[in-house]
Amino acid sequence: MGMGNMDIDRRAFIASLGGMTVVERMDSETRAEALEHYMVELLDGASSGLLPEAEQLLPSPPDATVRRGVGSLFAPTGPVNNRKMPELAPMSAKPTLQEFFEKRFAPANHVLQSATRALKTGMSEEIVMACLLHDVVQNLVKVDHAWWGAQMLEPYVSEKISWAIRYHQALRFYPDPAHGYEYPELYNRIYGKDYEPQPHIKAAYEFARKHKWYFEARMITVNDLYSFDPNAKVSLDPFIDIIGRQFKQPKEGLGNDNSPVAHMWRTMMFPDNPL
Repeated sequence: MGMGNMDIDRRAFIASLGGMTVVERMDSETRAEALEHYMVELLDGASSGLLPEAEQLLPSPPDATVRRGVGSLFAPTGPVNNRKMPELAPMSAKPTLQEFFEKRFAPANHVLQSATRALKTGMSEEIVMACLLHDVVQNLVKVDHAWWGAQMLEPYVSEKISWAIRYHQALRFYPDPAHGYEYPELYNRIYGKDYEPQPHIKAAYEFARKHKWYFEARMITVNDLYSFDPNAKVSLDPFIDIIGRQFKQPKEGLGNDNSPVAHMWRTMMFPDNPL
């Protein structure tokens, strides 16, 4: 079965989560996040077919070292019997967004594919930028990633971009054929039933559906859904000029500008700091 040209082995995926007994105890949001994380890892070539955090879903895992919601920079990756912490290059004195893509977000295949699709289909620069940034916060934290991501980016992008990023997480559970978003068949084929979104997800959707920027958030989900092609060749290069126009790069460097979210960028700069 596939999603955006990626073939998913249902049995292998369910096994990676600890089996159907574990899956049945997961709520809809957790299931969706687990599936997307699995696909992103396969896309980035870091997975052996087992999620690095899969055993965290089992009761009292004997060798658990991190919780599922921790960001990718803070968890070991690779085959289950040979996991390693990702090696990180030191950041410069005044880091830019491009440098974060190169040294902290790489390979970032999924968001680059999403933004590439938005660019090729004639989306506005704000939508392209939102697609490029919509999941980068998952290097810092995965749980409620859309809300964290919007917060981390708010000082540097337009209000429309951060708003769209904040609400894309809720919109993915609700089809909108008029805008080209069908409910992901893969969700049903993997889990065997429709999701029942949590109350806060439903409330966020109902609010977003009536908002003037609904279209922008919806386009993130449209481009998100079809951006898991393992054969796609993508690069940050086509987006450098768009970043220059749509991202307010602080002259002091990200993490050094004393913004309300500078600490979030510093955390990714220095993920090994104990305090």
